[in-house]
Amino acid sequence: MRWEAIIEPNQEGVKQLQQQLGVTAVVAKLLAQRGIEDFDTAKHFFRPQWKHLHDPFLMRDMDKAVARIEQAWERQENIMVYGDYDVDGTTSVALMTSYLKETTTKVTPYIPDRYTEGYGISYRGIDKAEEEGISLIIALDCGIKAVEKVAYAKAKGIDFIICDHHLPGAELPDAVAVLDPKRSDCSYPFDELCGCGIGFKLIQALHQKQGKSDDTLYPYLDLVATAIAADIVPMVGENRSLCYFGVKQLREAPRLGIKGFIEQLKKPLTVTDLVFKVAPRINAAGRMDHALTAAQLLLSDSPTNVKTIGEAIENFNTERRATDERITKEALAQIEERGEENHPATVVFHDDWHKGVLGIVASRLTETHYRPTVVLTRSGENYVGSVRSVKGFNVYEALDACSEYMIQFGGHKYAAGLTLAGTQLDDFKQAFEKAVASRILPEQKEAVLKYDLSIDINAVDHKLYRIVEQMAPFGPQNMRPVFHSANCYDSGESRVVGKDQSHLRLSVATKKGKLVGIGFGLAEHYQAIQSGAPFELLYTLDENEWNGNISLQLRIKDIKF
Repeated sequence: MRWEAIIEPNQEGVKQLQQQLGVTAVVAKLLAQRGIEDFDTAKHFFRPQWKHLHDPFLMRDMDKAVARIEQAWERQENIMVYGDYDVDGTTSVALMTSYLKETTTKVTPYIPDRYTEGYGISYRGIDKAEEEGISLIIALDCGIKAVEKVAYAKAKGIDFIICDHHLPGAELPDAVAVLDPKRSDCSYPFDELCGCGIGFKLIQALHQKQGKSDDTLYPYLDLVATAIAADIVPMVGENRSLCYFGVKQLREAPRLGIKGFIEQLKKPLTVTDLVFKVAPRINAAGRMDHALTAAQLLLSDSPTNVKTIGEAIENFNTERRATDERITKEALAQIEERGEENHPATVVFHDDWHKGVLGIVASRLTETHYRPTVVLTRSGENYVGSVRSVKGFNVYEALDACSEYMIQFGGHKYAAGLTLAGTQLDDFKQAFEKAVASRILPEQKEAVLKYDLSIDINAVDHKLYRIVEQMAPFGPQNMRPVFHSANCYDSGESRVVGKDQSHLRLSVATKKGKLVGIGFGLAEHYQAIQSGAPFELLYTLDENEWNGNISLQLRIKDIKF
C-alpha cells in the first residue's frame, strides 16, 4: 500500500495552540489536523457536554412527530416501532420501544425478515400492523424512499413517522412527519446522525415537551453509541458527543443485554470494541436468523432471558464467521477463474450464497482487490446483493447511473444494497463496470495508508499514549492517530507468532530500552527485520495487558525497508 502523510497544519496555528494549551508540538499538530484552533474548541473537543447537543426541534417535522405521538398516547392507540435488521436498526427499535413503554403498553417492535421481506418498509409489515389494530408506525433507519408503501398504509388508516438518515429521493413519502437531516429543506445543524441518533432526537424532543430532565435520558445512550460505532458515521459534532456519553454509560451501567458482551472484554470498553466485538454479535441474529432476537436481547431486563438469547446469538455469530469465510474464498476463486483481477469493478454472484453475509464478503473482497464491489445471491426470481466502495469513490452515484438494470437500490456513498431481476444480471454487470470506469480517479484505484505525523521512535511513551486516549472516541474524521517513524531497528527479540505463524511480534530498540509492537499478517517482514537493516513503521499506540501487567504497545499497520 502507498503511504501518504495527512497535510501538515498551519505552523503558526500550531504554535498558538502550543502556547494556549501548554502542550507539545506533536499534540498541537494532532489537534490542528482535527480542526481545533483555540482553547475553546479544544475544551469542547476534550470535554463534551450535554449543552453541546442541538435542540431537537430544529429538525424539520419534529413538532409534527411529537404531536402525533402525544395524540397516540392520549387515544391509547397501538404503535408499531419498525426498524431495519442491522445494528443501527435493531438498536433504534430497542431505543424507541423501551422509551415508549415508559408511557404506554401498546407498543409492538417489528423488524422485517431479511430473506422474505428484504430491506426497509414491507407490505407484510404494514399488513401485520393492520391485523393488530395499529394506527401509527414509527419507522427508524429506513423509510425515506418508501413512497408507495407509506401510501398503502395511509389507505388502511395507518400513519407513519419516518426517522431516517439515508439520502431522500425526488419525492418524500406522505407521512405525518419525515425526520431526516439530509432533507434539502431541513436546516438542522448536523446531518450525519445515524438512524438511532435520529430516534434519540425524537425521544429527546418528547422528553422536553413533557418538561422532564435530560438527565434521565442517559440510560438510552448505550444504544446510540453502539449504533454510531457500528454504522461508521463521522465521529464529529453531535455524533462524537453522543458517543462520548454513550461509551461512559456502557462502561458504568450498560443494559443487561449488552453487559454480557462487555464483560468478555476484561478491560474498559472502547469504540473499537463496539465495532469489532459488540456490533457483530448484535448483527449476527439478523444475518443468520431474525434481527428481532437481537432487539429482544436489548430490551430484556430478565437475567434468564438475556442468558438464553445471548447464548443463541453467540452461536449465530460463530456460524456467521464460518459462513463468510467460506463464501469469501469462493468469491476470490471466482474472480481468479474469470481473470477479472484487473477489471474496474468486482461483481460476483452465486445462487446459493447466504444473503446475510454478503456485505461482509463485499468488504473483504474490497480489501483484497481494491475496487468497488458487488456481491449477489439469488432470492426467488431475483438477485439481491450488497455493495462496498473504496476510499473517495461514490458507489451510490455509480449505481444510480445503471438504475435501469435494477428493481431497487439504496444506501450511502460507500455502502449500498440492491435487487435486480435474474435476467438483468449480465446487463447490470456491464453497466456497473462501465459506470465505475468512467468515474473512478487513478488515485482511487490504489489502497492508501494515511498517517498523521512523523515522529522519532524515542518520543513514544506512556504520556503520549494517555494524551492520545483523551482524543477518543475515535471514528471517521477523528481517527486514532497514526504515527510514522523512520530509522527503526530490531532489538534482537522480534519473532513470528500466531497459530499459522502469520503475525509479527516486533521489538524495536529505543534509547530507553525497547518498544514492543504487534503486526497482524506482517510475518513476511521477519527475515528482513532480523538482518539488522533499518526500517520504517506506521503504527498506532495501544496498551497490552498480560498477567496483570500493562505495557505500552505499538499496533503496527505496515513496515517498509
